[in-house]
Amino acid sequence: MSLKLVKNKIRAVKKIRQVTKAMEAVSAVKMRKSQERARSARPYAQAALDILSRITQSMDASAHPLVAPRTTVHKTLLIVITSDRGLAGGLNSALLRAVTRTMKEGGLTPQNSEAVTIGRKGREYFLRRGYSVHNHFERWGEGVEFTEPEELVANLANAYSAGAYDEVHLVYTNFLSTFRQEAVVRQFLPVDFSELTKIVANIASRNSAETRPSRSNALYTFEPDAETVLSILIPKLLAIELYHAVLEANASEHSARMVAMKNASDRARDVTHDLTLEYNKARQGAITAEVSELVGGIEAMG
Repeated sequence: MSLKLVKNKIRAVKKIRQVTKAMEAVSAVKMRKSQERARSARPYAQAALDILSRITQSMDASAHPLVAPRTTVHKTLLIVITSDRGLAGGLNSALLRAVTRTMKEGGLTPQNSEAVTIGRKGREYFLRRGYSVHNHFERWGEGVEFTEPEELVANLANAYSAGAYDEVHLVYTNFLSTFRQEAVVRQFLPVDFSELTKIVANIASRNSAETRPSRSNALYTFEPDAETVLSILIPKLLAIELYHAVLEANASEHSARMVAMKNASDRARDVTHDLTLEYNKARQGAITAEVSELVGGIEAMG
């Protein structure tokens, strides 16, 4: 390899490292913002959980249209949250493997299932396999507001109540730590109160030493009645679940991208070091050859 070619490679690798370092820094900032947004919504989740606890103690909610399981499942909807962009290591591939496994275990085909995709990667996955994408959203990772998941949940709740779907599953990546993310598949509809309570309680208390105790023993008066309040509260709780799933997926994406870019930067540094050694050796060899030729020429003249 010529000296000029090695020098050009060194220059190119250094430029790549500048880009990956910048992407690493940006992803770190976005990850912290996603975590902060999740923390800011926890008091609302705690209050909603308190009310749910009181209502379920005062009435039998098992017959509610969003709670009662269907005897036969004809149509399944998957809500799949992926990223819009790549360069996030194996994040999306791990999630889509979980989707594939869920569809295989549930016998889901393009004829008996549809998808709502949040993120471009998920949409591409389903369209390539011939599945119908009922609805698609992009750029939710740029700072989605609670009203957007709330509107989506309201539409899905109406469709489920009308019999368009018999079950709905939510698939997203759960943020465990900077270096660890986990693909999660949850039953979204019909509502499982025990599972929903665990999820919302986890949202309300995670990493928080100041979580206030539940007021499940407080006396509430429901207007107009507990059933009507439940019909409003269940979609709200589902919206909280979806909203936090989006935030978890966002934090996971930025964390995975930060780690991937750090690994790329470290690898670029190592490649630069190896190429520099190769350049120096080649240069030293060229100089030695030139000196040898010069000495040989002088000796021949003498």
